[in-house]
This record gives sequence, C-alpha cells and structure tokens, in this order.
Amino acid sequence: MAHTFSELVVGDVLFAPFVAYLVAAPVVVIVLRPLLHVAGFAKVFSNAAIAQLSLSVTILCLLMLLF
Repeated sequence: MAHTFSELVVGDVLFAPFVAYLVAAPVVVIVLRPLLHVAGFAKVFSNAAIAQLSLSVTILCLLMLLF
C-alpha cells in the first residue's frame, strides 16, 4: 500500500507535506523546552545549542516518519 500525502493548500498554492512538518517541529521543541530545562538537558552536553539542533532534526524526522 502506498502512503497518500495530503498537500497543504494556502490561497490556491499547494505546499508539500514537508512544509507542514517543518513548521510543526519548532513548535514541538518550544513546548518541550521547559521540560528539558527542568531535566537538565543543557548540563548533559558540552554544546547545548548543537544538542538542541539535533533534537529538532530528530523531531522533524519523527514527524515525517509517523505522519
């Protein structure tokens, strides 16, 4: 069975599903940010910015895989 992709339509312009995932990934990261702060996410890594970027890419990939 093939997966059917539903395009995002904004004003007669079709956007690929990737655009919707690209918008949703930072929203998920922003929601998770307070929980990561409480858990001490930044203290575990030597460079917290790169770790957060990697987490964002991972969430983007999971969104594409699951939806």
